[in-house]
Amino acid sequence: MGNTPGRRGAAAFWASLAQISIRYGGVFLLGFGLFGLILLISGSNPIDSYRDIFVSTLGSRYGLSEVLVAMTPLLLTALAVALPSRIGLINVGGEGQMYMGACLATWAALTFGGLPGWFLLPIMVLLGMIGGAAWAAVPGVLRARGIVSETISTLLLNPVAPMIVAFFVFGYWHSPMDTNKTPIFSASARLPTLFGTRISLGLILGLALLAVFWFVMRSTRWGLEMRGLGWNHQAGRLNGIPNRKYVIVVMCLGGAIAGLAGMVLVSGYYGVLLANFSRGIGFMGFLVSWLANGSPIGIVVTSFVVAIILTGGNLLQLTRDLPYSVINILLAMTLFVVLARPSFTRKKAES
Repeated sequence: MGNTPGRRGAAAFWASLAQISIRYGGVFLLGFGLFGLILLISGSNPIDSYRDIFVSTLGSRYGLSEVLVAMTPLLLTALAVALPSRIGLINVGGEGQMYMGACLATWAALTFGGLPGWFLLPIMVLLGMIGGAAWAAVPGVLRARGIVSETISTLLLNPVAPMIVAFFVFGYWHSPMDTNKTPIFSASARLPTLFGTRISLGLILGLALLAVFWFVMRSTRWGLEMRGLGWNHQAGRLNGIPNRKYVIVVMCLGGAIAGLAGMVLVSGYYGVLLANFSRGIGFMGFLVSWLANGSPIGIVVTSFVVAIILTGGNLLQLTRDLPYSVINILLAMTLFVVLARPSFTRKKAES
């Protein structure tokens, strides 16, 4: 009676969560240890530096809320990478897709700013996703036709999108007081915030999309076919799975999610469109997805830890007189540990 399928499923979920937390916790601990050596060599006390990072982020309600603010676009851009990766595609274009989503969402905010929020915000969400999907459709079609690898085309399109955004910001949309940004969005074009903090509704959207991703991959025919394509495209084609269709559709869906991240940033965080608003968030999302190996639970855990590092890094510039670039070194150390892990496993299996 007590050993029902529901309870077994819940036990399996919590066991999986504990296993993932231990695995990625160990990766980050090793990365932090290597980074501590760099701090020590540079003359900084690593213990004090780590204390500053964690006290400033997890030691107060405000610090935790700022971590969740930084975590929101990381969730979405990581999912934009994880979804195509399930059929063996490498989407490095989250940055450009995010810019195009922000661009179309901004057009709606500036054009229809007088509309009520319940009507305007869904339009902005839809246009943001369309912008990202359209930017990802080009690499998707090129890959489906076997012309260019999506890795190369998405990467090369990244610097083009900010130029298009800059064209509109400087040329048509700029504020009378500052040519580097648009006028401030109307209140109806701003995403609602939660609990009196700066955490926007985008966090709920990101978690909901991750839950949908988990369900589709685990419990639907689409998920089964996508896993089959990820294992072997040729075998999938022989079993009647439409490879080209999946490549284009999945790339567009990934781009749409990255475009949504751009909409969330300009509507929920900035309230304006800046010519250079991202600061590499699309690339950080790629890093998060790789660290999490595309796992939905891993994306949540990893994006939270990376958000702590990014948020706490701002304080280290003041308290320890360290350049912000040291945070990039810490993230790189962590990525190297993750990339080295398969080779360690292989050597262990061979011995």
